[in-house]
Amino acid sequence: MEYTVKPEEGGRKVRDILRRSMGVSYTALKSAKWNGRLGLNGQTVRADAMVAPGDLVSIEWAEDEPAYPLKPYPLEIDVPWQDEHLMVAVKPAGIASQASRNHPEDSLENAVFAWAGCPDNFVYRPVNRLDKGTGGLMVIARTPHAQHLMQRQLHTPAFRRRYLALTDGAPKEKEGILDYPIMKMPGSTVKRTVSAEGKPSRTRYRVLREEDGGALILLELETGRTHQIRVHLSHIGCPVRGDFLYGTERPEEYPGCFALHSAMLDTVHPLSGERIRLTSVPAWAKGIETDVLFMDFD
Repeated sequence: MEYTVKPEEGGRKVRDILRRSMGVSYTALKSAKWNGRLGLNGQTVRADAMVAPGDLVSIEWAEDEPAYPLKPYPLEIDVPWQDEHLMVAVKPAGIASQASRNHPEDSLENAVFAWAGCPDNFVYRPVNRLDKGTGGLMVIARTPHAQHLMQRQLHTPAFRRRYLALTDGAPKEKEGILDYPIMKMPGSTVKRTVSAEGKPSRTRYRVLREEDGGALILLELETGRTHQIRVHLSHIGCPVRGDFLYGTERPEEYPGCFALHSAMLDTVHPLSGERIRLTSVPAWAKGIETDVLFMDFD
């Protein structure tokens, strides 16, 4: 990544340009500093080197090898938006967001690796993650700097996401805020539960329609706890349809997944300032107009 020093920035140090003007994280700067990856006009320099107007400051990124040897996963994925810094992919429900011990070859990470043409220097940088059973829009950074800047936007008005859920049962109120603290369930490594001892957790919701003994609900997170939507909906008596952990599994209708989908993304590109607005509506929410996904909550 490169940056041309502005007239008013002359006399500053390279570290100041990197941190203040380029937004480089302290951790990335420290790593680059110790590994000789800071540059000034094409020459390797120390972080305290002085700059002049028009100088070209650069930083190269050193990243760890992936935890699991990457193999391409021949899964067709929808990529509705991309540039050299970011991409947005629609994760199919039922596949893991990232390679792991249980899914070393069949994750979205492997699918994106294949989509990118299996480059030797491929690094997977998800900005937000979705549970294995959840489908929908995921933002993936293509550079470490873009990932750092995007993660600073998470859970702020600059990075808004909304979800669609089909539930068993319907909320009593058609619209409201689910404000219930969440903590890890004692004795479980995965499951969460509502508890007064948990961390503050808030989810806004609106019932779009009721059908088949349940409801189609639009939801937006105000906090980002693990399994937050699933836990909150289960707590009020209308779990996500097909949710094996917090409701009733329905393998015939939702094999390996459940009816929860990341359906709307409204964010600001951290480098260009461009507004990115995307929607993705699953088959089980057919008939929903995409404009509904952007309507303000009361």
